[in-house]
Amino acid sequence: MEDVKPSISSNFDDGDAMEARFGNLCKSVLALDESTTRQAMVLFRETKQILMANISTIGSGSPGEVERYWSAFVLYCIIRLGQSKGRRESGRHGVSLCQILRASKLNIVDFFKEMPQFSLKASYILSGLYGSDWEKRLELKELQVNFVHLSALSRHYRRAYQELFLRGDSSSQPSGILNNTGYISDYHRFGWLLFLALRVHTFSRFRDLVTCTNGLVSILAILILHVPIKFRNFHVADFRLFGKKTEKGVDLLASLCDIYHTSEDELKITLEKTNKLIADILNKKPRPASECKTQNLDFFNTDGLICFEGLLEDDSLQSILLILEKDYDEAINTIGELDERVFCSDDDSVLGTGSLSGGAINISSRKSKLDMITSPAKTIKSPTSFMQSPTSTANGNLSGSSKIVFDTPVSTAMTTAKWLRSIISPLPSKPDGELRRFLSSCDKDMNNDIIRRANLILGAIFPVSSFGERRMPGSFQGASLMDTIWAEQRKLEALKLYYRVLEAMCRAESQKLNGNNLTLLLTNERFHRCMLACSAELVLATHKTVTMMFPAVLERTGITAFDLSKVIESFVRHEETLPRELKRHLNSLEERLLESMAWEKGSSMYNSLIVARPSLSPDISRLGLLAEPMLSLDAIAANYNIPVGGLPPLPLHKRENFSDLNGDAPSPKKQCTEYNRIVLVERASFTSPVKDRTLAANSPKSKLPPLQSTFASTLYSPTRPSPSGGGETCAEISINVFFSKIIKLSAIRIRSLCERLQLSQEAQERVYYLIQQILSQKTSLFFNRHIDQIILCSFYGVAKISHLDLTFKEIIYNYRKQPQCKPQVFRSVFISWPSENFNGKKGQEHVDIITFYNEIFIPSVKPLLVELGSAAVRPNSERPSEVINNIDGPIPGSPQLSRFPNLPDMSPKKVSASHNVYVSPLRTSKMDSLLSPSSKSYYACVGESTHAYQSPSKDLSAINNRLNSSRKISGRLNFDMVSDSVVAGSLGPHNSSSDSSAAATVLKNPVKCELPDL
Repeated sequence: MEDVKPSISSNFDDGDAMEARFGNLCKSVLALDESTTRQAMVLFRETKQILMANISTIGSGSPGEVERYWSAFVLYCIIRLGQSKGRRESGRHGVSLCQILRASKLNIVDFFKEMPQFSLKASYILSGLYGSDWEKRLELKELQVNFVHLSALSRHYRRAYQELFLRGDSSSQPSGILNNTGYISDYHRFGWLLFLALRVHTFSRFRDLVTCTNGLVSILAILILHVPIKFRNFHVADFRLFGKKTEKGVDLLASLCDIYHTSEDELKITLEKTNKLIADILNKKPRPASECKTQNLDFFNTDGLICFEGLLEDDSLQSILLILEKDYDEAINTIGELDERVFCSDDDSVLGTGSLSGGAINISSRKSKLDMITSPAKTIKSPTSFMQSPTSTANGNLSGSSKIVFDTPVSTAMTTAKWLRSIISPLPSKPDGELRRFLSSCDKDMNNDIIRRANLILGAIFPVSSFGERRMPGSFQGASLMDTIWAEQRKLEALKLYYRVLEAMCRAESQKLNGNNLTLLLTNERFHRCMLACSAELVLATHKTVTMMFPAVLERTGITAFDLSKVIESFVRHEETLPRELKRHLNSLEERLLESMAWEKGSSMYNSLIVARPSLSPDISRLGLLAEPMLSLDAIAANYNIPVGGLPPLPLHKRENFSDLNGDAPSPKKQCTEYNRIVLVERASFTSPVKDRTLAANSPKSKLPPLQSTFASTLYSPTRPSPSGGGETCAEISINVFFSKIIKLSAIRIRSLCERLQLSQEAQERVYYLIQQILSQKTSLFFNRHIDQIILCSFYGVAKISHLDLTFKEIIYNYRKQPQCKPQVFRSVFISWPSENFNGKKGQEHVDIITFYNEIFIPSVKPLLVELGSAAVRPNSERPSEVINNIDGPIPGSPQLSRFPNLPDMSPKKVSASHNVYVSPLRTSKMDSLLSPSSKSYYACVGESTHAYQSPSKDLSAINNRLNSSRKISGRLNFDMVSDSVVAGSLGPHNSSSDSSAAATVLKNPVKCELPDL
């Protein structure tokens, strides 16, 4: 089964014509200078052969479109990487990403989706031209997240503006422009441009979503105070939008904070920065609002408010817009970033349509609201809609009844940030109360060590000097001060969260071990670093930072993904107030750790695996997979210029491997084996934070295994047997726990893909059994790879031995619809060619999944496939010929085909193949109110009728008849506990049987040729 590459001779004309077109794009269209054009031509020539060899992997595969993509990729790399060598300081020859995309006739969404292919294929060329750190300097991931945040912020701002001020359908509308999203007034544009100036000059590198939302709310305050009242869509006196009042009138800032869930203290600070910006950039003189006589201030408490006379008057508005445009031009055109004005311009076609970040945030602003309403979603009211009056006037209250809108990324972030402010911020910043007693009860008082370590590690994650090397040109000194304040606040939040969860864990551990001496756990350096990393990651995820995205916390704490995976479950269980969005975030991280990151080169998992499975030592050593020793605290302090300030002379983690720990071991150590066996039983169910709440709710915390067992391989030498006997080493226990999670995660994904492919239960069990056997007997296939790559190959292998009419392309086609799908999974599979390879290939490279299947997977897994085929209940004559030939024989003593495990139902679960009907478990928080006699009558339950009561059986029959009828129902079911993001994340797009059959009809022999859409 050879992988035949398609001919490219007919797809492209000669290379000279391509170079000529690219040169014309650089010189004539973008007007680049000679030096930049020369560098661009060099990179284009160097990567031209890669382009021609990978035409089918980019975009639609058409030659013209692929050439435009490649040109945009090259230009973006030149602008970003070349600028760092000196031209950025000069401010000359700058070009923004939007200019590149307009010239290439592409959009931003498609660019971000395809750019990773260029980075992957051309990485060795970019390393040679720009150094090994080119990817960090390119900042592609940061730019993409920044774009996603701006998309959400622009929609949030547009919605808020339209609720406060007149829209374009008014006869008295202000001047403005018209784009695809509707009418945009000049006042609307002023607010957005002022917000961008705030981002550039004040927020600097800390442009996290929460901080930016505070900035937008401060912009709304400026607009309310300065936009002429004839353009208002509200009356201050009678509009309940401004619900916070004092004796002197409406408290504007407190009212806005109440609506948009912002902190009043932070809003006041941000508003001061905004006012200073207006004074510095626009040359406007600030005056106390109490001294200004204007109708805009009527009914407001003017204490503490600042006004600028004539700021938005008709005769000065256009000149102000030009000043803000020029100021932004000077910033953006010297660094080649995204032109953020595109979100509020007359041409937003460059934005594109679709979604980024795994579908979590929809980029298209043209998505039909009807489509959103007809999906099962948790609905909330607009922040201002609940105050609307049914008797509104043209220039008064907003007209119409209460509107329904949906959870947005901005509202979710602000709600989560409110949890940090209200629950975590009031906590003490040092160990207190019960935690202090636990630390004092150790063999040595651990209070000082805990405090010093926490401050050092969190100081590395939140450095107060500079959070990133690059600084925005033209930034004021206030930006650096803002960065320092931001970092200090986030560090303090992470510190308090760490102490809170650590205390809860110690309390639970002491109950299990019937004692307060937790020396083994509280002296474990790796455990504390994992806890600090988890706390910091939750704070960063709450604020949705751009510059410190996961896995940055791993690098700065000196731990690996395998280490962090040990504490996530316990962290969630011991912080009961953790918001649902943060639980989802940790669940997503846990899946990322299990699916690929723990298998990457340098993972500490290999250090345990080489002890637990000595037979894998040659492969691990040959590939150089072992992790380096964990950095000492002194090394981390030196790397990030953190003053050590009296840290212990010997970092605690150096004592982890000391053999003298077994001498005076306290009695809890002797229970290691017993509890670790509980780990294998309980954790085999892959109790991820979100997907198995039922188990977390029904299982008392006393049943959870001690954390000392989880970190056993770092408490003892990995090769040392468990203290209580049983024959298992600590490394074996750690690997068994990890493998049980891998198996469970694989089962979840196998079931989901089988449902899409409409495969039988028998086929599902075979794929599951094969994955089990590969993990057990051919573990090296997982090394440096994504578990989905092994799952996809297993599906096709089982299809071949089972005579299923299933092609590889159909498997990929349906896998694309999975929520965790990334094109790199099937486009780029790691291969290290063995020395005895018959094709003569050497070294390491990344290939498509079909090449991997033919060259590596089948030769390695064929004995397991043969065994699996022989386990089927059918005569030998029905076996595929490729399985019968060259049989190595079944593995003696192999287990029988195992049944597929019982998995918790995904929530929400689609319960009808032909109807959009979902079922989600009832929230515990609503259970009491539902069952109480006083409120039960307000709910409709299964078995209760929504019309005149007949009987439970008749009512259920009526429901079934409505579902089975072909007549369309005009109404919809409002599932209060389900949100759009959950549906998208859990289920992905719906796959109809007609789609699958169509794909199967078109494709005949996917293994013998390269997939055209890989």
